[in-house]
Amino acid sequence: MTVDTHLPIVKRIAWPDETATQAFASALAKQPAIANALIELHGDLGAGKTTFARHLLAALGVQGRIKSPTYAVVESYALETSPLNQPLDIWHFDFYRFNDPDEWEEAGFRDIFGAPGLKLVEWPEKAAGHLPRPDLLLAIELQADDSRTVTMTANTPRGAELIT
Repeated sequence: MTVDTHLPIVKRIAWPDETATQAFASALAKQPAIANALIELHGDLGAGKTTFARHLLAALGVQGRIKSPTYAVVESYALETSPLNQPLDIWHFDFYRFNDPDEWEEAGFRDIFGAPGLKLVEWPEKAAGHLPRPDLLLAIELQADDSRTVTMTANTPRGAELIT
């Protein structure tokens, strides 16, 4: 029996402006581990979760307007090609409107989270107890000068690949 003994790896970085956010997202999009990662985005309203997700999706090759999944709960993208030179399925979730974590189960998301592809999750705490362990957790904090401090926590070897 194999036991996952990977300890979380924590790094803090700064995004002084949106250009830095975009540069981080572009660099992340080039990491092969992104293709099957589960990334949780934490932060208050206005912290920059959706802005980061939009930059990441654009860097991965999503064309056109990238909608926030706040009302639809999930937006999905099937890319024929990506910076990884392979097809890529992506799901961008926003659980902000969930009133009960059991809504995740009722919505039938278990199969999506078990399938290959990138999953980006905003407001994961609203589905507490139902989500698999994230590979990478990004906690985004808005600072008084409009910069962001980002705490990256890699919970798995895949997550560690993404932040090294």
